[in-house]
Amino acid sequence: MKSGKLIVFSAPSGSGKTTLVHHLLDQKLPLQFSVSATSRPPRGKEVEGKDYNFITPTEFQAQIKKDAFIEYEEVYKDTYYGTLKSEVARIWSQECHVVFDIDVQGGLAIKKQYPEQTLAIFVQPPSIAELEKRLRQRKTETEEALKQRLEKAAYELSFAPQFDRMVVNDELERTKKEVLALVKDFIG
Repeated sequence: MKSGKLIVFSAPSGSGKTTLVHHLLDQKLPLQFSVSATSRPPRGKEVEGKDYNFITPTEFQAQIKKDAFIEYEEVYKDTYYGTLKSEVARIWSQECHVVFDIDVQGGLAIKKQYPEQTLAIFVQPPSIAELEKRLRQRKTETEEALKQRLEKAAYELSFAPQFDRMVVNDELERTKKEVLALVKDFIG
């Protein structure tokens, strides 16, 4: 498979997109997760090469200069996220479609580059109050970082209409079924 399909999941942090992506990857479908590169340090139980490829801001900038990314963004000062072209090529070479758990701008950048090959799904929280509750339950953020994430969430929600599909993650089991049906239909 020289090229396959791309399934993008974007949402504000805490909306449940990662849970939905893991559910999809547990199904017997020809899907593989695109491991993004980031310049931020690992959080919690994140594993190098599984959750992210962790590289320094200097290394990230060097890869940008080499045009090694399909998309990238400096999300916060010196905190970059991006999708390496080599990662997508690796997955396609294994006869699989690519699944992304990616920020809103990154998801839209992929959709713009591959409009016919991409299904872009925006996962929406039931409310900002519920989103704050979920983020607080993680206990991985300082109060300042939490405030930044909530401000960013309000901004990210404004991009939802630009995605192919929006799903509200208000009831996890129902949302899992909805997402699975969308992806099965897209990949045929």
